[in-house]
Amino acid sequence: MASDPPPDDAATAPAANGHGHGNGNAPPPAKRPRAVISAAEIRAEFAHHDAAVARVNNGSFGCCPASVLAAQARWQGIFLAQPDAFYFHGLQQGLLRSRAAVAGLVGAGDVSEVSLVDNATTAAAIVLQHAAWSFAEGHFARGDAVLMLHYAYGAVKKSIHAYVARAGATVVEVPLPFPVASADAIIAEFRAALAVAKEGGRRVRLAVIDHITSMPSVVIPVKELVAICREEGVDKVFVDAAHSIGQVPVDVRDIGADFYTSNLHKWFFCPPAVAFLHTRKDDPIASQLHHPVVSHEYGNGLPMESGWIGTRDYSAQLVVSEAIDFVNRFEGGIEGIRSRNHEKVIEMGRMLAEAWGTFLGSPPELCGSMVMVGLPGCLGVESDDDAMRVRTMLRKDFQVEVPIYYNSRRVEGQEMAKDKSGDPVTGYVRISHQVYNVREDYERLRDAINKLVSEGFTSCKLRPSEKQE
Repeated sequence: MASDPPPDDAATAPAANGHGHGNGNAPPPAKRPRAVISAAEIRAEFAHHDAAVARVNNGSFGCCPASVLAAQARWQGIFLAQPDAFYFHGLQQGLLRSRAAVAGLVGAGDVSEVSLVDNATTAAAIVLQHAAWSFAEGHFARGDAVLMLHYAYGAVKKSIHAYVARAGATVVEVPLPFPVASADAIIAEFRAALAVAKEGGRRVRLAVIDHITSMPSVVIPVKELVAICREEGVDKVFVDAAHSIGQVPVDVRDIGADFYTSNLHKWFFCPPAVAFLHTRKDDPIASQLHHPVVSHEYGNGLPMESGWIGTRDYSAQLVVSEAIDFVNRFEGGIEGIRSRNHEKVIEMGRMLAEAWGTFLGSPPELCGSMVMVGLPGCLGVESDDDAMRVRTMLRKDFQVEVPIYYNSRRVEGQEMAKDKSGDPVTGYVRISHQVYNVREDYERLRDAINKLVSEGFTSCKLRPSEKQE
C-alpha cells in the first residue's frame, strides 16, 4: 500500500490560471515558435544523445527533446522547493491539463475517459486485474477464454498468464505469420483463432490486440479486428498500442475498443515514463477498474487513483502540453512527423535490404516508423540468445544500437524465406526512424553487417561454449 495521503483539496483543484511558483502552479507554457524548426535546432534539442552511437532504436525507449526536459526540470524544482504547495495546489490540476491534452489528441469523448499511468504494461495490469477478479468472483466461468496475439509484448503475455490464466482462463494465441504479406493474412489468422477460442460454446471474455506489435514490428488492422470481436460476441477488447501515438493516427472512438493504451514517451517526445489508458465513460466497467498500487484515492475513479499512488516523481506526466508544443514546431505537426518518419524508415529499410540481399518483413502499409529488415542468412541467428549476442556486439564493437529478432516460427505449408544467396533468413533488425536520425546512422549499420559477412562471421562464434579465446 502506498503511503502519505493526498491532500483533500487536490482532487478538486481547478485548472491552473496563475503562473506563480509559490502556489505550486506550473510556470507559464512557452509560446509556440512561428518558424518551422530547423535542422540545427533539431540537433540542439537532441544534443544530449551520445553522438558516438548510431541510434536506430527509438522504439525501445523513445526520446525526449531538451525543451521538454527543461519543462520537466521546472516541475521537479517546484516540487523540491515547496512539496506541500505542489501536492495541494499544483499536481492534480497539472495532471488534469495533461489528461485534457491527451483526450484531444486521441479523440476521446471526455477527459474523464483518460487516465495517466507509467506505461502500457501498467495499463494492461489494470485491465487484466479486473478480468482476474471477474474469474475469482464467479462472474466468468473457469475455462472461459482470453485471446491474444502470439506476438503480444512479452510483459503483457506474462501478465495475461499471471492474472487471468492463474484465475482460470483458457488463453488462446493468434499465430500470426511472419514475414507477413498483407492485412488480410492477419485477419484470416485472427478469425481462425477466435473460432478455436469459441469451440464448445466457450465464452471469449477478453481479446488483447496490439495496434503495432513490438517484435516483430507490424501495424495490425486493429479497427477490423475490433469489429470482428463485436460480431463474434467477445465481451471486451483491450488494445495494447504501446507504440501507436506518434507513429500512426489514433482515434479511440473510431477504433471502438473498450480499453486503449499507448505510451507517450516512445513516439510522442515525453520523458519516461507516461502513458494513457482510455475507457469509455458510458461503460459501467469504467468504475470497476483500479490501479494495482492501492493508495488513498482508491474508489474515487481510475483517473484519480492513477493520479496519486504515493510520493514519487510525477513530472513526466505533467509535460504533455510541452511535448505538443514541440511537435507543433514541425511542418504538419505530428501528422507531418509521422509521414516523414514512415517514408524515411521505408527508404532506409529498402537500402539495407538491397545491400544485404534480403527483404522487408512486411509491406510498407503495415509499417509505421519502424520496419523489420532481414539479415543475411549466413549470420546463422538460431535463437533469441544468438540475436541478443549479435545486438550486444553491434553496440560494443560498432556503436550501433538496433534490436535483433530471431524468427523461430514457420508458416505452415510455406518454406522459410531466403536471401539472395539461398540461405534461410532467421534474423531481422528492427530499425526506427525519428526526427533526430540521419542517413549515416543506417549506413553504419549496413557497413557493420557487411563487414561481418565479408569476414565469415556466424552467430555460433559468440556462443559461450564455442567462443574462441
